[in-house]
Amino acid sequence: MKQIFKYLNTCKKETILTPIFVLLEVIFEILIPILMGKMIDDGIKLGDITLVYRYGALMIVFAFLSLVFGVLATKTASTAASQLARNLRKAQYEKIQTYSFENIDHFQTSSLITRMTMDVNMVQQAFQMNIRIAFRAPMLLVFSIVSAAFVGGKIALVFVTIIPILGFGLWFIMSRAHKHFMKMFKKVDNLNLKVQEDLAGIRTIKSYVREEYENKEFEEISRDVSENSKRAEKWIIFNNPLMQFSIAVCFVLISWFGAKAMVNNTLTDGAFSNIIIYVMQVLVSLMMLSQVFLMLVISRASVERITEVLNEVPSIKESKNPIKEIKSGAFEFINVDFKYNSNDEKDILKNINFSIPSGAFVGIFGGTGTGKTSLVQLISRLYDVSDGKVLVDGNDVRDYDLNVLRENVVTVLQKNVLFSGTIRDNIKWGKEDATDEEIIDALKKSQAYEFVSQMHDGLDTWIDQGGVNVSGGQRQRLCIARALISNPKILILDDSTSAVDTKTDALIRDSLKNESPLMTKVVVSQRLSSIEDADYIIILDENGINAIGNHETLFKENQIYHDVYITQKRGKEE
Repeated sequence: MKQIFKYLNTCKKETILTPIFVLLEVIFEILIPILMGKMIDDGIKLGDITLVYRYGALMIVFAFLSLVFGVLATKTASTAASQLARNLRKAQYEKIQTYSFENIDHFQTSSLITRMTMDVNMVQQAFQMNIRIAFRAPMLLVFSIVSAAFVGGKIALVFVTIIPILGFGLWFIMSRAHKHFMKMFKKVDNLNLKVQEDLAGIRTIKSYVREEYENKEFEEISRDVSENSKRAEKWIIFNNPLMQFSIAVCFVLISWFGAKAMVNNTLTDGAFSNIIIYVMQVLVSLMMLSQVFLMLVISRASVERITEVLNEVPSIKESKNPIKEIKSGAFEFINVDFKYNSNDEKDILKNINFSIPSGAFVGIFGGTGTGKTSLVQLISRLYDVSDGKVLVDGNDVRDYDLNVLRENVVTVLQKNVLFSGTIRDNIKWGKEDATDEEIIDALKKSQAYEFVSQMHDGLDTWIDQGGVNVSGGQRQRLCIARALISNPKILILDDSTSAVDTKTDALIRDSLKNESPLMTKVVVSQRLSSIEDADYIIILDENGINAIGNHETLFKENQIYHDVYITQKRGKEE
C-alpha cells in the first residue's frame, strides 16, 4: 500500500487540503448539537425567544459552513483520486514498455489490461472515498464521544463498550472476504482473456460454427467469477446486520441510562437531546468506517495486483556501460542453448554454433517446434540466451544499448501488426522523421507502393486497428516497409511473406538483394522457394542445427532439404 502513495506526488495539495476541509466540516457539525442543547435549556424551557432565534441562526450558519467545507473536501478528494489513477495507469504502462517477451508471457495480456483498467478504477474509488471518509469518520467519532462524555458523563461509557466489539467483528468479516476477492480478480483475468481470444478469432469461430461451444465456455468462466464473488459477499453480508445490531444496542442502553439520569435530575432535557444526536453521529461514523473497511478489502486486492506489475523485474537488463554503435550486420552464435523458462526440462535450442558475415542472405528452415522464431529473436534480444552468447558486429548483444541494438536489428514478426492511423503514420514507426520520399522508397522495396498509390488517399489512407481493412499480403508488405525505412544492419523476416504470392515474394527478395547489398537479410520460411537463393541456409530439427549450406550443397547432401524441396516443387507444378 505504501508504494501506491508515492504516486500522489502530483496532487499533494489536494491530498493535504482534503483532511483540513473535513476537519472544519466536522467541527461545525459537532457544534450544532451543543447549540441545540443550549437552545432547549436556556431558550425554550425559560421562554427566552431571543435566545431561541440567536441559537437557531447560529445553527443555520454552522450547518451552511459544514456544507461548504464538505463540498470542498469532496472536490479535492475527487481531484486527488483522478490524478492518482492517471499516475498509476501511466506508471504501469511505462513499466510494461520495459518488459521483455518473457515478462509479458508471465502476466498474459488480458491480465495486464485488467490491472490497468478495473484494478486502477477500484483503487481510485477506494481512495476517493477513504481520503474523505477515513478522516471524517474517526474525527466525527472522537469528537462525538468526547462531547457526549462532557455533556452526559458516564453515559458515554456505552460507546467505549460497543465500539471495540464492533471493530473486532468488522475486522473478522473483512479478513475472511479478502482472499475470496483475490480469487475473483484472477477469474476476471480469465474472463477477459476469453473475451479477447473470441473477439480476435470471431471469423474463425463463425467459419467453424463454434458459437454454441464458445458460449458454453464463456458461461463456465463467467460462473467461476460469479461463484467467487458470492463467496466474498457471503462474508460481506454480515456487515450491515452487525451495524444495525450495534445501533439498536446503543439506543437501548443510552435511553435506559439517560432516562434514569433525568429521573434523578442529573441530566437536563437539552443534555439528553445532545447525547441522542451524538449517538446518531457516532453510529453514522461507524457505518462510514465499515464502508471504509469494505473498500479497503476490495482495493487491497487491486493494490497487490498493481504493485505486482510495478515490481516486476524486466528479465532483460542493459549493460552499465552499453555500446552505442553497430558498424556491420555480421552476427555469430557461440554454444547457444535456450529455453523460455528456467524450470523447463528441455531446451528449445541446443548447442547452436554458426557465423554469418555482413551483407549475407540467410535462410532458416525447419519443422514446427524446432525453434526457428526463437533463434532469430535472440539476435535482437527479445529473449536472452540460457547459455552461450550471440554476437553482433563482434560484440555480445547483452553489451549493447537496447535501443541501438533494436534499431539496427529489426524483426518483422510472424504476426503482422498495424496500428490505427494512416499508412504514413504506420511506416514512420520505423523512423519518426522519415520524409515522404523515404517512405515511398521503402514501399517500393517491399512491393507495396503499387497498391498504396492506387488507394484514394495514398499515404494518408486510414488503417483500422490491426490492419483489418487491408489484405494479409498487403499487411505483410507494409510491415516490411516499416522495417526497411530504418535501414537496419540486420533485417529479419520471420515468415513475413507467407501471404504474398511467389512472384511478389521473389520481387521483394530481388529488391532487397540489389538495393540493400550491405544489409544482412535473415528470412525464416516454410517455403523453400523463398530461401533457395540464400548464401546460407540453416536447417533446424528437434536436436538443433541439422545442416548449414547453400541450395546446391543441401540439395545434394541433406535428405530433409532434398525431400521437402522436391515435394514443394511438385506441388507447385501441379
